[in-house]
Amino acid sequence: MSRQFGEIQGFPIGSTWSNRKELSNSGVHAPPMGGISGTAAEGSDSIVVNGGYEDDDDLGFEIIYTGAGGNDPASKAQIADQSLNQPGNAGLVTSQLEGLPVRVIRGSKGNPKFSPSSGLRYEGLFQVVDHWSQIGLSGFRIWRFKLQRINENEYQDPLTGLPQGTIRPGKKSSVVVRTIRDSEVSRAIKKLYGHHCQFCDALLPVPGGLIAQGAHIKALGKPHYGPDTTSNMMCLCPNHHAVFDAGGLYVSEDLKVRNQNGEAFGKLKIHPLHDIETEYFKYHRDLWGYCTISGSDSITSAANS
Repeated sequence: MSRQFGEIQGFPIGSTWSNRKELSNSGVHAPPMGGISGTAAEGSDSIVVNGGYEDDDDLGFEIIYTGAGGNDPASKAQIADQSLNQPGNAGLVTSQLEGLPVRVIRGSKGNPKFSPSSGLRYEGLFQVVDHWSQIGLSGFRIWRFKLQRINENEYQDPLTGLPQGTIRPGKKSSVVVRTIRDSEVSRAIKKLYGHHCQFCDALLPVPGGLIAQGAHIKALGKPHYGPDTTSNMMCLCPNHHAVFDAGGLYVSEDLKVRNQNGEAFGKLKIHPLHDIETEYFKYHRDLWGYCTISGSDSITSAANS
């Protein structure tokens, strides 16, 4: 059964369970014991915040979460170093790099200001925005994960029904757009190219994973209404994604990657299994007013041969 990211039908924010077995049966957080559900290959879809680690810091809209491993369940003290290779920790890294939402469940043993008085409660979707290692309170190296609530301005306290407002007034969260755009299609394209940029072939490794972005050729949403399909998607490094979206680079009819002066610095790299619709490149050129360059106007599996 594939891992499900995002909301689970039938369990809105504020849903409660008496124990971990009930929670596991619901599918909101599958592991009957572990605090992190996930793997390096898939990402982490849910976590439980229940006072299991002495270094946890639950701030409501923001959680500084301690990774898994190396603690004494009885005393909650850390007795060994943690590893980023532990499946749950590696899964949270993948969720950050891929922009995957994480379901957060709070238990009664966590920060009493934000936790239920008994049992467990679903708190909504959060985004992993950062991770790092440090020496914890007990003198061992731990991994920390910073999670922030998605759609924080729309969140209501599940006990009172009152809006909680925002701890960062005037600052809009960007994680919703990231989550929507990092679809299964995006992840498939990045995997197809091994996270190499189709413009420069760069591979950007970081501890626990690789950084790459699924770039839509014809933008999603109004007024462009591009589709979220592999034929409208490229795998790009963050720099070239940003420059392409801003019109500083484009792909000409001869499949050359060109700057705003028409100068080519290479040919678009295309995997044999990746069929890109050239109409989307034309739309992008027209959007920025670039003249066309004669050449083939169709991309096939043999385009780079």
